[in-house]
Amino acid sequence: MTTFDDILEEAGKFGRFQKRIFALLCIVSMPFAGVYVGVVFQGFTPEHWCRDPGMEQLQENCGLALEKARRLVLPLVNSSAGMLPSQCQRYDVDWNFTDLTCDNLDRDITEAQRAAWPITTCKNGWEYDYEGRESFVTEFDLVCTDAWLVDVFQAILGVGFLVGSISIGYVADKFGRKVSFLVSNVLNALTGILVAISPNYISLVVFRALHGFGVKGGWMVAYVLITELVGVEYRRVVGVLFQMFFSFGLIVLALIAYLIPNWRWLQVAFTVPYIIFLSYYWFVPESPRWLLSQNNSSKAVEIAEALAKENKKTLSKNVKTLKDDNAESATGSFMDLIRTPNIRNYTLILSFNWFTSAVVYQGLIMRLGILGGNVYIDFLISGIMEFPAAFLILFTIERIGRRLPFAAANIVSGAACFITAFIPESLLWLKTVMACIGRLGITMAFEMVVFVNTELYPTFIRNLGVSVCSTLCDIGGIVAPFLLYRLAVIWLELPLIIFGVLAVIAGGLVLLLPETKGVPLPETIDDIEYPNRNKEDTKTSHQLENLLPSDVTTNKEKVVV
Repeated sequence: MTTFDDILEEAGKFGRFQKRIFALLCIVSMPFAGVYVGVVFQGFTPEHWCRDPGMEQLQENCGLALEKARRLVLPLVNSSAGMLPSQCQRYDVDWNFTDLTCDNLDRDITEAQRAAWPITTCKNGWEYDYEGRESFVTEFDLVCTDAWLVDVFQAILGVGFLVGSISIGYVADKFGRKVSFLVSNVLNALTGILVAISPNYISLVVFRALHGFGVKGGWMVAYVLITELVGVEYRRVVGVLFQMFFSFGLIVLALIAYLIPNWRWLQVAFTVPYIIFLSYYWFVPESPRWLLSQNNSSKAVEIAEALAKENKKTLSKNVKTLKDDNAESATGSFMDLIRTPNIRNYTLILSFNWFTSAVVYQGLIMRLGILGGNVYIDFLISGIMEFPAAFLILFTIERIGRRLPFAAANIVSGAACFITAFIPESLLWLKTVMACIGRLGITMAFEMVVFVNTELYPTFIRNLGVSVCSTLCDIGGIVAPFLLYRLAVIWLELPLIIFGVLAVIAGGLVLLLPETKGVPLPETIDDIEYPNRNKEDTKTSHQLENLLPSDVTTNKEKVVV
């Protein structure tokens, strides 16, 4: 029986054929970045204040400057940044019936006089300092008591991710990678446009959830497809580089958002690539491994021959006996992930790390939208900081191992978040440097949890283990916006404290995991629960062999030969 890995030995493990497919599929990661964290620009909340029609008329008649008008209309409220004009209340005063005139508007109004004025909510709506940018926040007035609806906009995407990754993953296993990728992109193109033309907030959220349903599932299918086409030793590098294109997408996102300040047209820009990806149906082959799992060896042989031809290799006649190398493998259940103590510990630790990576990573990116600086520059610098993470992973995992870099990445990220929270604004350069270190650390941790997860589970529950643990990533994505935006109202730096605690705990838990560098992938639960048994058996075998007489040993060797 010939397996697909045997074919790759002859046809090329990462030749021209695989490189072409890899280049096409890597592009899928770039628009995914826009969908995932585009809320920084689409849901931007500018400076805002209550609209007061009476003051607008007085301002127009008297040529009153905006800042002076705001000081008259808005009461001061206590905030984490001190006493500031309210964004959600105004004085309930009919300015046409006061003793203020254009001639005496410059006089000082005492606090006692202000205290006597009644206060009301923004019943006439809000004014926004657009700065040339239009978001769905300003269009649907999602501020003050409705500000939490911005959190829902991002959280509902996580719900779509969660359901979509499971559903499209099932479709990919049942009907193939190629068909599921096509279906997801049809859905992405349709729902992406529907998001862009949503007439109200309710339809916006519904279409956003459907958009998330397709985007995450399609991205996962692309990831699986490229890793199934290359040799085993190339999978880790291919996986890391595939995720690195997400970082390219962040940089492109900052540039596109700067050029397209309208949230609707920005959504269209996110969606256009998914329309282009529909053409991949004619350029990207089906996974030969999936075809073999469906007993469609003739089609798998056809793709293998095309692969060898493009790689300028020649296949032996063994290709005709190509079979699925996992055809006889057992299937596991969820209970296998928690039944035995070691695997149960792995499941809990990895699930917490998936959750932490999603919360901290997404939170640090979305935080850029509420800091008040130049969001485009900050976002660009933040995206660039992700590239060293990939190179650090590739440099350290085969030299140092998995556990220490993984743990260190989490702990460094957590410590950086703590330090950043307490650095004063006067040391902005230091605050920026520490924030970038935190972003670098959590990016590295996020990318490492993917392949560490696959190396810790035995073969028959490996895919199930990754699927179950990674669902906590989507749950983290649902929690992250509420954690960031609601806590930032109390104190801008409070989310950083929470992120720091989560990351440090995650790093500490990683130290409880075993090192997997140079260790064969486990095949059974016993390999996990009794990791030293095979070593002891091998050692005992060698000891017994050394005790045998030389003639017995010689005869044994002759028999073996």
